[in-house]
Amino acid sequence: MNTKLKIIFTLLLVAALGTTFCFGQRSTIFIADKPFVQEYSIKYNFTNERVTLNSVVSDRNGYIQVLSSHGLLRPKAGQFLFPGELVNDVQYRPTSDKGITDADIYKNQIIYIDDKAVLSNAWAGNLYSRHDLPNAKLVSAGQDFKFLIADEMKLNLLKDSETLWKGSLNTEIQDIKYDSENDQFFILSTGEIYSFSPKKNKLELVLQNDKLTCIEVAGEKVLAGTSDGFFEFDAKSKKQISEIEIKLPWPEITTIKSVDGEIWFGSTHGAFKFEKNDKFSYYASKRWLPSDNVIDISKGPENSVLILTDAGLARICRKEMTLFDKAMFFEKQVRERHIRNGFNATVSGMTEGDVTSGSMETSDNDGLWTSMYLAGEVFRYAVTKSEDALQNIRESLDAMERLYTINEIPGFPSRSFERRGYKYHDKKWRRTEDPEWDWKSTTSSDEAIGHIFVFGAIAELVDDAELKSRAILLIDTLMSTTIKNDHYLVDWNDEPTTWGRWNQEYVNARPIMVGDRKINSSNYIGMLQTAYHFTGKEKYKKTAFGLMDQHGYLENLVRPMSEISRAPETADDWSRMLSESWNHSDDEMYYCGYWGLYRYAFNDELKAKYKEAIVDHWETERPEKEGLWNIMTAIVGDDDYDFEEAIWYLQEYPLDLVNWTVKNSHRKDIELIPENFREQTIKEVLPPDELRISRHNANRFDLDGGSDGRSEYSAGDIWLLPYWIGRYLGVIGEPVQK
Repeated sequence: MNTKLKIIFTLLLVAALGTTFCFGQRSTIFIADKPFVQEYSIKYNFTNERVTLNSVVSDRNGYIQVLSSHGLLRPKAGQFLFPGELVNDVQYRPTSDKGITDADIYKNQIIYIDDKAVLSNAWAGNLYSRHDLPNAKLVSAGQDFKFLIADEMKLNLLKDSETLWKGSLNTEIQDIKYDSENDQFFILSTGEIYSFSPKKNKLELVLQNDKLTCIEVAGEKVLAGTSDGFFEFDAKSKKQISEIEIKLPWPEITTIKSVDGEIWFGSTHGAFKFEKNDKFSYYASKRWLPSDNVIDISKGPENSVLILTDAGLARICRKEMTLFDKAMFFEKQVRERHIRNGFNATVSGMTEGDVTSGSMETSDNDGLWTSMYLAGEVFRYAVTKSEDALQNIRESLDAMERLYTINEIPGFPSRSFERRGYKYHDKKWRRTEDPEWDWKSTTSSDEAIGHIFVFGAIAELVDDAELKSRAILLIDTLMSTTIKNDHYLVDWNDEPTTWGRWNQEYVNARPIMVGDRKINSSNYIGMLQTAYHFTGKEKYKKTAFGLMDQHGYLENLVRPMSEISRAPETADDWSRMLSESWNHSDDEMYYCGYWGLYRYAFNDELKAKYKEAIVDHWETERPEKEGLWNIMTAIVGDDDYDFEEAIWYLQEYPLDLVNWTVKNSHRKDIELIPENFREQTIKEVLPPDELRISRHNANRFDLDGGSDGRSEYSAGDIWLLPYWIGRYLGVIGEPVQK
């Protein structure tokens, strides 16, 4: 520890040994942590442009085969985040060498067709039903080993090498589907759908539509896909029972499949699954698929779904887990790939989502992202008393503490630090006396509020006297420095940093509708309250009341969010720049600050006013369904602040935190709304697994974004903080046994 901290540390250690700060947790747990289905993708890439991928099947043994223009392929290797590839299937050459043109599933076994027969390797190879269509390209299995096969325009009904019926169409046959409910086949040709009854040997035209692309039988209905939506008709009566549906993620349908009662659609712009309430789950971008051009969909092994694209295969895996299970997965992700000198770091510079190709990078907000991860570990420790969590706290607190000691400015926290030679080209970076290290200047209010949030949480909740005392010392150090410097963060050049400004002349220079006036007042009063609560030093209380009573900070911080808007044209340039649109980073700063603002309030009267301001803020944020905001609002009482939506957020957040490029603005199933100050683009926010990966300082209504898989974010601040603070506050219960 740096010499300048040792004296204060020694004094505070004695006080901390005999001091306990207790605050009540929630009296009711709103949400039980029940198992849910977590989806993730394992991808198998295919790069041979001379070969066309046609269809995919999987049998009862879990064996997956892809039919291509150059024979059978199979998946090789592949695991979550580490794609495999499709390779030639040579496992059983007597099948692979036959020139297979189509495959289907019958009684959970794979059947094939070539130029001579319908065959299978199941049933001891006894199925070998010869046919007389040398150019046969399609096969569909009916009852009792009857098969309807087709070439370009001819149809044959086949059983035991006997042709039971022959027919033909005037247009090219594209697909055949069997309806087991009514023992009939549906045949798709160019612009037409026919039905065929094996009992009556009757071929019947059902409908005509020039835009037809695919068909699927789903119970009592047949779904017909087109180049502009889909419609349904009754399988028995053959009458159309729905108008064409075009409010889809993308209406150019390439395939429709019923998988275990779920209706899946493939399109030229991703895949989607029909959900209740006429909504769709959308699977697009390389988070889910090798390509968005979907060719085929089928049932896969172990409750998975196989999605074949023109660039390879995706296996959408579905695993039952609890939120606690997901937390443990993410704890491992953070520790394996995202801890840099104790900081919570992003892996950047990746190639095509390969997490082994990137490096951990410094950030302007290393202190904030680490504060949020560290706070999550504090709440984890408070709930579980995990020694692993306690060690994580020690290591990240070491990093946070070193921010204050690595530079020579008393009480000034660096933004970050790094070994010399990697960052000095950036003017924000400064040399240290130690020739091995550089440190980053220009520290912002984002960093400061994160520091005070987590130091207060440690001081309150970690029952380790040394850690508690170090946290109190850091609170005292930072806040003493800001008071000494007239409520500014003063940098190496004796100038306030751009954003470390809580001085009344700066804060109140902004018109009242500018968000910075409210956020700076809210944060700074919370910071001063935290310092007073844990040190007992009157200067913090006196300063806070002076700012509230004489300079309007209380009025600023309780101002309703409805009054926050753009500054008028007559305002100064800085105020107009600050208020061009809603600042989502401010939302993050507000909530980090609410911990100290509400929990360490000077008195009950203020606490009531703070609660009103916090709930008002939450009401404004409700449409975003931001899990952390909903959960953290629980600090003010036992009311339900959309906790079901918070659980939805945690469950739906993808396991894959690679920053893939994601697009949603093309979708036809979303309702766009007019441009507005809050930058809400659509009526209802999309699930997290359909959006780009982002931290809590981003707009969850951004429809497009990402960076082509060039980085992986840490779950530490994004997911683990809301989960563990939810556990601590009683919003989320212990995992329910499966």
